[in-house]
Amino acid sequence: MGKGSKKKDKHKEPDKIQAAPSPQPAAAPEKMKNKDYEREMFKLQTELVKVQEWAKATGARIVILFEGRDAAGKGGVIKRIAERTSPRVFRVVALPSPTERQKSQLYMQRYVEQMPAGGEIIIFDRSWYNRAGVEHVMGFCTKEQYTKFLKNCPAFETSLVNDGIILLKYWMEVSEKEQHRRFVARMDDPSKRWKLSPMDLESHRRWYDYSRARDAMLAATDIPIAPWRIVTSDDKKRARLNCIADILSRIPYEEIPYKPPKLPPRQKPKGYVEPKLPHQKVAERY
Repeated sequence: MGKGSKKKDKHKEPDKIQAAPSPQPAAAPEKMKNKDYEREMFKLQTELVKVQEWAKATGARIVILFEGRDAAGKGGVIKRIAERTSPRVFRVVALPSPTERQKSQLYMQRYVEQMPAGGEIIIFDRSWYNRAGVEHVMGFCTKEQYTKFLKNCPAFETSLVNDGIILLKYWMEVSEKEQHRRFVARMDDPSKRWKLSPMDLESHRRWYDYSRARDAMLAATDIPIAPWRIVTSDDKKRARLNCIADILSRIPYEEIPYKPPKLPPRQKPKGYVEPKLPHQKVAERY
């Protein structure tokens, strides 16, 4: 061994391996600009009009139901679906609390009464799933009624689909933090305070009771013939776009060729003269 050389240490520690950097949490998507949102929404709403004309032409029957916690965004997406469509085809159903007479009927009876005829699309803003959610959590139904509902609901929905109805079920999933923020925003906005009911306040308090009810409902009623589809709704704009796009993908519609009508000419006045109306006119404030 030459001068100045050092004896190799058999027990020398191997070079330390650099630890892989910890994965960083995914950054929240950039806030969608109103211009981009409105452009995409208009495209989807144009397709909804095509669905409307297809349903009228073919006699299709469609049921779309929306469930989710309070302030999850159900009303927002329903409003956008109905915004440019005919209320005679896209009919929104938001039933009030049952009357005493309805309470003595078959539970599904008042919902069956709302089922679509040919060429109709029914949108349920909350549905028969009230029994699995608010009625169960708040004690508005018995444990036996709740258990029977979870057991019988899949058979009910299977019968709807087997009868030719297209049934789409959406659960709007909002986070605890975002729901709280929306509740506070409602209190601060005079135009939205009506949205904050005593039941909403109770749902805020009973977050985990509603979580358990949601879990049990999804487990019992997510069936192949009528599956649940979850819409992440903390970002309202993206939730609306994603949900409507999914609805369009689930309906086998085709564009019905449009034949613009020929406008007939105006009739001749034959001496008619516009009178000076004596009625009060609305003040032109704007």
